[in-house]
Amino acid sequence: MLSYIVRRLLWLPFLLAIMIFITFWLGFYGPGSPEVVLLGQRYDPETAAVIKEQWGLNEPFALQYVKYVRNYVTLNFGESLTKYQGQPVARLLARRLPVTMELNAAAIALGVPLGIILGAIAATYHGRWQDRSIIFFTVLFRAVPSLVAGPVLLFVFAKQLKILPVGGWDGLFSASAILPVSILASGVVAGFARQTRANMLDVLSADYVRTARSKGLSEQMVMSRHVLQNALIPLVTILGLVLGSIVEGTLITETIFGIPGMGQLAFEAIGARDYPIIIAVTVLAAFIFALANLWADLFYGIIDPRIRQS
Repeated sequence: MLSYIVRRLLWLPFLLAIMIFITFWLGFYGPGSPEVVLLGQRYDPETAAVIKEQWGLNEPFALQYVKYVRNYVTLNFGESLTKYQGQPVARLLARRLPVTMELNAAAIALGVPLGIILGAIAATYHGRWQDRSIIFFTVLFRAVPSLVAGPVLLFVFAKQLKILPVGGWDGLFSASAILPVSILASGVVAGFARQTRANMLDVLSADYVRTARSKGLSEQMVMSRHVLQNALIPLVTILGLVLGSIVEGTLITETIFGIPGMGQLAFEAIGARDYPIIIAVTVLAAFIFALANLWADLFYGIIDPRIRQS
């Protein structure tokens, strides 16, 4: 088990190094250098030259990259160029990340168990109306994007019924969290329900399930102890992907509901071409994604001993 953990841990810095290099390369060669963004229509070659000198943009690629890595290792992400001009990006991230974490934690805590329960019900009643109903609604949840669902729900519950606030963020346990959490959780429910159903139907055809039934075990015992327990193992990987998308997955939802999280910050930075924020959010999202998948790999190895030997 120790060697398995060490192998997985060794991959983490390697993946992060690749991501940091890619983000730096895109920032270095991408359109709209800092001096162009700062000056805008007032662009002047002499002023641009001064800004490039101040920012060290005249230095060779390798030297800039070394400074870039050094700054990111010390959590120095620079300052905002346009949207929050002069403010440290690290401070902006520190304020926004907890909101996004709360929002996603609530969506996952609600969506994962509900999705597993619905998937188990669908598999248990395979081919019946319960199964068809769950399939229909999960397909509907996955087909309707938050860009459409958000405005519709706001119109119904905030504009027409006036029972929920139009937007904003007053904390996880406030009325303002109901709609965004519901929208994010609906996608989680749909994904886990369909995957749980597929896994359970696959396990139902296994030899050990037929053996358990031939021993006279009740159907409830077979489904809970043998079918569901083994069907949940592949879901660990999906949970890792869901946790990994904790930043970029809320970009549209936070923007629609005016939630001051990482998603809204990234959306604003993209519109304003604020590259220090864009790059910092990208690196942070990659770091969280890598950690989430590392956790999934380690937990997968704990619950399934065969994985540790691979």
